[in-house]
Amino acid sequence: MTRERADAARNRARILAAAADLVTERGIEGLAMAEVAAASGVGVGTLYRRFGDRSGLAHALIDESEREFQAAFLTGPPPVGPGAPPAARLRAFLHALVDRTLAQLDLLLLAETAGPFARFGGAYDAHHHHLALLVAQVRPDVDAAFTADALLAPLAANLVSRRDAEAATIKNGLDALLDGLLGPAARTGQASTSREGARTSRRTSGQASRTTTIP
Repeated sequence: MTRERADAARNRARILAAAADLVTERGIEGLAMAEVAAASGVGVGTLYRRFGDRSGLAHALIDESEREFQAAFLTGPPPVGPGAPPAARLRAFLHALVDRTLAQLDLLLLAETAGPFARFGGAYDAHHHHLALLVAQVRPDVDAAFTADALLAPLAANLVSRRDAEAATIKNGLDALLDGLLGPAARTGQASTSREGARTSRRTSGQASRTTTIP
């Protein structure tokens, strides 16, 4: 059993390395199941059983970067990680998410458009939960869950791809939304949270660690 699990892990690593190479060389169009199977030395049937389809393979390729991103906002240095005021963390998180989205836009587009709800779950839930916690600290009078959805909406891969905007343009647009939401104090990063809000953030931040790992 131990050998089988080790073999499966090696196969997965070989498959993902081959898939990443094909995407680098040919773009997202190069992510064909038959070509990935041939490049990694496994059968096409094995590939489909392991990943389901191209979107599942795309999710698996996205996973490592997503884990790194989640580690940054859960335990990394401020302002993305803990230690900065919640308003500053909101802005830093959204800016980092813009960069993260643009870095793997083609893969995210494939993964997020595989079905009507393909964008939601996994990584989206982690991002949403984190944003909602921060919004609740700086604006306890608004619906934090709805507001988190509204802040994430401009970063849907299909919308980002259609607009074809540069990172600075997207970040400026999100900054304008945050300015309207948070008010003048938050624009200078001076908004603060109560001790109870900080304790709540520490208690619940670990709950946001969800990834898009494909079994």
